[in-house]
Amino acid sequence: MSFVMPVLNERRYLERAVTSTLEQRVDGPIELILALGPSDDGTTDLARELATTDPRIVLVDNPEADIPVGLNRAIRASSHPTIVRVDAHSELAPGYTQRALDTLARTRAGNVGGIMRAEGRTPFQSAVASAYNSRVGLGGGAYHGGGKESEAESAYLGVMRRAVLDEVGFFDESIRRGEDWELNLRIRSAGFRVMFDPALSVTYWPRESWARLTRQFLATGRWRGELVRRYGTRNSLRFFAPPALLGTLVAAVVVGVLRIARVLTGPLAAILGLVFLPVAAYAIVVAGFAATRRGAGWRERVWTLAVVPTMHLAWGAGFLAGVTRGARDTVDTSRLSGRNTPLP
Repeated sequence: MSFVMPVLNERRYLERAVTSTLEQRVDGPIELILALGPSDDGTTDLARELATTDPRIVLVDNPEADIPVGLNRAIRASSHPTIVRVDAHSELAPGYTQRALDTLARTRAGNVGGIMRAEGRTPFQSAVASAYNSRVGLGGGAYHGGGKESEAESAYLGVMRRAVLDEVGFFDESIRRGEDWELNLRIRSAGFRVMFDPALSVTYWPRESWARLTRQFLATGRWRGELVRRYGTRNSLRFFAPPALLGTLVAAVVVGVLRIARVLTGPLAAILGLVFLPVAAYAIVVAGFAATRRGAGWRERVWTLAVVPTMHLAWGAGFLAGVTRGARDTVDTSRLSGRNTPLP
């Protein structure tokens, strides 16, 4: 069993991610291959320290810092027939890997994934986590909300057969975000099944600040726009919801300004004023979601009111830029330790 983990500026989370991985119990040997990007927060030193204490940890360099490049280097350095993708910002639940292996064998799938169960340590991070876990925030993908075992469009992280990767190719290194979706598209196109198993659970720790969250979703949206340019209607319709929301909001602002300036009057103003209805409905949904959060304190509820629109509108803005201009060299800078590094 080969676990592969790209790592960049994850000193706060790396040790728990490594520990939860190496504590997995499976029949046969395991190895954990860390693809180390050029961290500047002490992550690389910590990784080397961990590697000296456990021979199952293998280190490979990933100077480009791109996730798909790091994953491919880790996979090429692996020596076992099953590949388990692990995120340095996550923790595997006990029994995760053995359950995934059982599902992989039982369903004869090429890739199996489970639920991303986001959690937070601060009011802000908890608000982001609640949005991740809800259809109000990232609705659509089964791995955000759960459901029954079924074939899936994609898989969160993924437990994959190495033979399948050898046949369809590894991660596309020209795609910096959404690389897992594109790989699973090729897996399905080759005739293999991608399975979702709700019994598989991975704890995920979201971004810790509003600025980092915004940069993450701008980059993710822009790369989804790039994937729409490349693969068109093979993308799910749900990916068009955030840009539609952004467009509706902009239209509502324009109509509102024109009505206040009395440029729009009479029946036309009334007809165009219908654009306020979906905006009001969205505001009610977000407010209701924040107000009904169980066990949430007032700070977390307030942050939820900011977090959900930020995720949707940043993603939508990035998507529109990606569709019209492509992703080009856009990278997700939200993992960098530098202060608010802008997207290129």
